[in-house]
Amino acid sequence: VSDLRPSALPGSFDVSRSMFDLRSPPHRFMKRYDSFSSVPSSTSSRKDSQGSNRSLDTIALSGDERDFGRLNVKLCYVSSVEQIWITVLHCKDLSWPSSCGENPRIYVKGILTLPKPVQFKSSAKEGCNDIAFMETFVFAIKLQSLQAVRLVFKIQTQTPRKKTIGECSLALRELSSEESSHWLDISPPSK
Repeated sequence: VSDLRPSALPGSFDVSRSMFDLRSPPHRFMKRYDSFSSVPSSTSSRKDSQGSNRSLDTIALSGDERDFGRLNVKLCYVSSVEQIWITVLHCKDLSWPSSCGENPRIYVKGILTLPKPVQFKSSAKEGCNDIAFMETFVFAIKLQSLQAVRLVFKIQTQTPRKKTIGECSLALRELSSEESSHWLDISPPSK
């Protein structure tokens, strides 16, 4: 057993100069990590061939492993009037099959998976790297009913024919009166 007090022996090592010194700023020996992986954030992005940043978590290899894009939505529950407010904001880095054409018309269909599902859809926009929808949907539903269901989003093309090109979903357990923003990873449509 070593006595680590500075007065222990002449020439004993001084803990205050070691990396275990609790008086030094804690960030000196800490690395920041992305919330989704253990990759240090300083190395977590790269430029793809089009020059846009992509997270390493979404770097795709081929087939079903490729990046299908992300959907940004905001949710809020107004308890005084028992209403859920769903705002569809953006769809970024969306990919679609070549059979849909170069710039298909794209919309977002939402489904609240209640026993009697509640459905809604955004207006159709021209497909591009960042599609801005900025549309809010309001439904009068009791909070207890909502907290047991999921909110499913289907990304669909309107032209040349109706087709689901991706989907994502969100559990509503944490729904509250404070508006929350969510970035959802879009997956290939389930068979």
